[in-house]
Amino acid sequence: MNKIQITGGRLVDPTNGIDRTGGVYIADGKILSVAARPDGFDADFTLDAAGQIVCPGFIDLSARLREPGQSRKGTFKSETRAAASAGFTTLCLQPDTVPVIDTPAVAELVRELAEKAGYPQIHPIAALTQKLDGTELSSMLSLQRAGCIAVGHANRPVKNLLILRRAMEYAASHDLLLMFRPNDFWLGNNGCAHEGVLATRYGLPSIPEAAETIALAQCLELAELTGCRVHFGQLSCKRSVLKIRQARNDGLRVTADVAMHQLHLTENDMIPFDSAYHVLPPLRTEADRQYLRTGLAAGTIDAIVSDHQPHDLDAKLGAFPETEPGISALETVLPLLLKLADDGALTLSEGIAALTSKPAQILGLGRGALTPGLQADVCIFDPASVWTIDEANWKSQGVNTPFWGQTMKGRVTHTLQAGRLIHSPA
Repeated sequence: MNKIQITGGRLVDPTNGIDRTGGVYIADGKILSVAARPDGFDADFTLDAAGQIVCPGFIDLSARLREPGQSRKGTFKSETRAAASAGFTTLCLQPDTVPVIDTPAVAELVRELAEKAGYPQIHPIAALTQKLDGTELSSMLSLQRAGCIAVGHANRPVKNLLILRRAMEYAASHDLLLMFRPNDFWLGNNGCAHEGVLATRYGLPSIPEAAETIALAQCLELAELTGCRVHFGQLSCKRSVLKIRQARNDGLRVTADVAMHQLHLTENDMIPFDSAYHVLPPLRTEADRQYLRTGLAAGTIDAIVSDHQPHDLDAKLGAFPETEPGISALETVLPLLLKLADDGALTLSEGIAALTSKPAQILGLGRGALTPGLQADVCIFDPASVWTIDEANWKSQGVNTPFWGQTMKGRVTHTLQAGRLIHSPA
């Protein structure tokens, strides 16, 4: 199958300012033409997208697939199948695998697992320090040469600011992107919920906003000192958005993302002691949620991520504080994006940009658009399709989602990665 045509769909491509009905024409894995059928184009395969939306494939800046090391929670095979069914064509893998992605050999193992799963566009993020122990710097340049797209520290603490400064100086000298999840481990104090009304009412160990904003402020100071490019991941509160906005006004090279669930859920939505709501950073207040939405619409927050973290049943059993944080999230991203548009929080084009062109720009990838000459990463979805999240529809090995059993609107029907069909109706 070398030539594909997608016909009759509504094309939404924020990069090229396209929002119109038309076709996409693909040859040898690349976009050949958009809207206008090339002269003499004779397709080997046709996808009828009438009544559906055709956009670039989604790019996720933060995902965990649980391999290598924790295949009881998820595998490359199961989680990339979930990603493809959700319209994702590129995933960035956090470094807290087992073993940690701190050597070229582990980075190569990730690439091999990705190829074996038939989903090669997985980009490992290299550990900033050896074993993510926060003390000894990793061989960042070697990891970059082994295919790592950035450096980061997942949710683990760096022992002190001097180590973080040295790491950022090194990253800046090689123009490496630092992907930093701001969280002061000690202020967090092993908490499991926002320091607010719900945590007080139910006696849950809590995490103040300051655990995020102080870590953010420190890293911003070091970004100014070192010149390091920093992408801040999974912001959760209003004051973080304000700090990012000020940093940009000051000319710092910083970007930011937010997890999709933070744009919809607050501490008030939490069902007491239901571990499906145990996430880090914790669900915060309604005011924070609204400001995250405002920051996204204003462009202060660049991208939306899934923060996909599948778990097995044992990880979510037990008392709430003792369970492991995280949501299996890839498959709910699209319907929740459409809900954002329905709520008027942002336009559909802005939402698609936050999942496609903007993360591509942050990573420096030539993807995230339907531009002729780029590889054909394409998502086709039916915005009116209604479905229920249950065993019959779910692909991820992890069923840990607070949306389980809910009825959603909007579903991906086809996903193409470099012109190869990786998801279609069963």
